[in-house]
Amino acid sequence: MLNKEQEALLAGLLAEQKYINPKYFYDKNGSELFERITQLDEYYPTRTERTILIQNAEEMASYFDKSAVIIEPGAGACEKIQLILEAIHPEAYLPQDVSKRFLQQAAQTIKDKFPWLKVYPIVSDFAKPIEIPKEFRNKPSYVFYPGSTIGNFEPESAVSFLKNMRQLVGDDGGILLGADLHKEPAVIEAAYNDTHGVTAKFNLNMLSNVNRQLGSAIDASKFSHRAFYNEKLHRIEMHLVSMQQQAYFVDGKQIDFKAGETIHTENSYKFSLEDIDKMAQGSGFQRIKTWTDKDGYFSLNFFRASLA
Repeated sequence: MLNKEQEALLAGLLAEQKYINPKYFYDKNGSELFERITQLDEYYPTRTERTILIQNAEEMASYFDKSAVIIEPGAGACEKIQLILEAIHPEAYLPQDVSKRFLQQAAQTIKDKFPWLKVYPIVSDFAKPIEIPKEFRNKPSYVFYPGSTIGNFEPESAVSFLKNMRQLVGDDGGILLGADLHKEPAVIEAAYNDTHGVTAKFNLNMLSNVNRQLGSAIDASKFSHRAFYNEKLHRIEMHLVSMQQQAYFVDGKQIDFKAGETIHTENSYKFSLEDIDKMAQGSGFQRIKTWTDKDGYFSLNFFRASLA
C-alpha cells in the first residue's frame, strides 16, 4: 500500500500531462550532477551569482544583524553561502536539504572552514516547516535562498513559499533571494541544453529516484531530455520524452506512454524587477536592495520583513 507521498508521485505519472515534482531530482546522484551543471560554461546563473556575491559581500552584510541566524533551504553543497559568511559573521548557520548524506558532508565542510560558526544541518523536505533550534529562536533570523530556485515554483506557490519564510524569520528578519532575470531566449536555452549532456543525465536520473520511491522499473534508456524556453510564460520547461510506446505497472495501475509523450519535470521562471516586487509585497516582505551583474542576467535581492 502506498503512502501519501507515493500516491502523489503516482498521480503525476497517471495525469493527462504527466509530471514529476522537481524535488525528485535530488537524490545523492542528482545532487552531484546538479553541482556539475553549475560548473558548465553554458550555465550562466551560478558563475554570475557568485560574482555578484563576491563583489558585494560587504554591502550585503550591512543588511544583516551581527547576531544573525542564517537559514538556507535546499542548501545542497553550501557553496555560495561561503562567499559571504566572513562578511556577515552570523552566530549560526542552518543548512536544510532532503539528501542527508550530501547535506552532512557539506555541513562538515562549513564547520572545518569556519570553526567560529555554529552549524546545525536540518534534514527535511523544505516544503515542510523548518524548525529553528530553541537557543536561536530569539535571534534575528534571515533566509539565504540563492540560485533562482524560487523560479522553480509556480507563481502562486512562490508567494506561498515566501509567506512561509516570512513567518520563519519573523518581524525582525529578512531574506537574500536569488532570481534569474529576463534575457535573450538563446542564452537561457543553452544553459539547459549543455553540450556535455550533464543536464540530460540530471533530468533522466530522476527516473531512477522515482523507481526507488515507487518500486517501479521505468526504463530511463527509453526516454530523452528536452528543454525549451516558453516565451509566453517566461519560463524554461524541462521534459522527459518517451521515445517509444511503453507501459509500466505500479500498485496495480498501468502507466501508459505514447511515443513522443512527455513527463514535465521542471519549470524555471525568469523575472523582471516588477515581478520580484510583486512577490515580495504579496508575501509580507519589501524589496530593499537589488544587486545585478553588468549584463543584467541575474539578481540578488534583499527583502526585509514588512510590518505594513
